[in-house]
Amino acid sequence: MQALPLRLFPGDDLRVALEDVLRQAKVQAAFVIQGIGSLSVAQLRFAGAEDPTELRDDLEVLTLAGSISPDGAHLHMSVSDSRGRVSGGHVGHGCSVRTTAEVLLALLPEHRFSRERDLSSGFMELVIRNNDS
Repeated sequence: MQALPLRLFPGDDLRVALEDVLRQAKVQAAFVIQGIGSLSVAQLRFAGAEDPTELRDDLEVLTLAGSISPDGAHLHMSVSDSRGRVSGGHVGHGCSVRTTAEVLLALLPEHRFSRERDLSSGFMELVIRNNDS
């Protein structure tokens, strides 16, 4: 495992930036250990919803965690708005960094992650393989 601390900048798309890091590092598996920062826009898909909900405000990222594969990221995040209300869910594309995002990635060069349809859940789920297999 290789730790990779990151800082994202104003205007960066949080999810796109993290997916790009995986490609640039030429690694096929990573976990987001934690992230904090601020957003001006969050796209969160709440439990059971088909589509993300857009939140626009001065938002604080309280938690960010998930996995990243060449197939994309599976991230969950909680944010608080300017009144302290907390929302959380699945991170969609279009989360715009307001001032900063500080993220710790764990790169896993000995593994390959993919997303494959799981017959029991009906969703594209994480499949973990060793690189030597």
